[in-house]
Amino acid sequence: MLSVGNEDLDLTNRHNTEDWLPDRIRLRNVWLPLAHTFEIGERASRWYVHSEPCYLWRAAGRIHACPWHPGLPAAKRPTPRPRDADAACYPVVERFGYVWVWYGEPEAASDAFVPDVPFLPRDGGLPKYMQGNIRVDCCAPLLIENLLDLTHSDFLHAKVFGDQHADEDRVDVSYTSETVTMIRRCKNKSILPIMRWFGGVRAKYQDIHAVVHVHVRSSIALAYGRHTPGSDLPLFHPCVPESRNYCRLNFALNATQAPWPLRLLLPFVPYVVGLQDNSMVRRQSGRYLDAGERRDLYSRFDRAGLRYRILLQQLAKRQSEGDFSYADDALPSRDARGILGMPNE
Repeated sequence: MLSVGNEDLDLTNRHNTEDWLPDRIRLRNVWLPLAHTFEIGERASRWYVHSEPCYLWRAAGRIHACPWHPGLPAAKRPTPRPRDADAACYPVVERFGYVWVWYGEPEAASDAFVPDVPFLPRDGGLPKYMQGNIRVDCCAPLLIENLLDLTHSDFLHAKVFGDQHADEDRVDVSYTSETVTMIRRCKNKSILPIMRWFGGVRAKYQDIHAVVHVHVRSSIALAYGRHTPGSDLPLFHPCVPESRNYCRLNFALNATQAPWPLRLLLPFVPYVVGLQDNSMVRRQSGRYLDAGERRDLYSRFDRAGLRYRILLQQLAKRQSEGDFSYADDALPSRDARGILGMPNE
């Protein structure tokens, strides 16, 4: 059930959560989009999830995933930990142009838990230049928390997304047991410079309906921006948890409906924005390495981030007690078009 209330959030209290140590949380029984499908060939490549290696390769017409290189003799393979004793290979699904690897109990893997990404082709095929990788110097939850504040782009990314000027600026937050959604509606906001320069939009202002929809368990974000006048911006923003100090953003920006030359330039925007974001979260990351006094300050725009903290810690607590199930209100494969505000086809 979708909830919108925020009465349990105290934006004046810097101790909204008991002790926010996001780099220590590992959630299991989840599909992680470890790589783009075009990145995987017959030669095994090594990837990381929570500092654990995962080798991916193609053989016999499908992708395989294992914790060791396929060429390693059985006698030299490391002894699996008790929880992974039955996981000689990990369950794998190819969908939306990604290789999804199941992190958790193999018998619990189900296609129903693969998140819906309605603006990407289900069978892949998005042009390669619209997909990329960015490594970020912080844990995945910290990057997701920052992304959930859509207003930060007015200041950190003003040259790309425009400044904070708007006649009206409204922010709403909704959530389920495993998702958080922030919706920002702006009236007569400063137009995105890149749309004015390269998208054929000559207006000075535009109306914006921007949504970021986060799957808490998988650190996946779906962002969808509608600009009037202008083009829609659909961005898939999965944060793969490589380690306590690093995550990898395997993004896909579907610019196929944008006009030329904007269609060619938009997929390079995440690299510019990613560097700017990394310059901020790299400095933030050190503040959350150890327990103790936090230096968090809150504004009215932080409701989504605070809700994310609460849900993440609730999930971690449930899993520590042996409950890895998905609640009825949080089935990841549920159609996301409505929550993203996508136009009807």
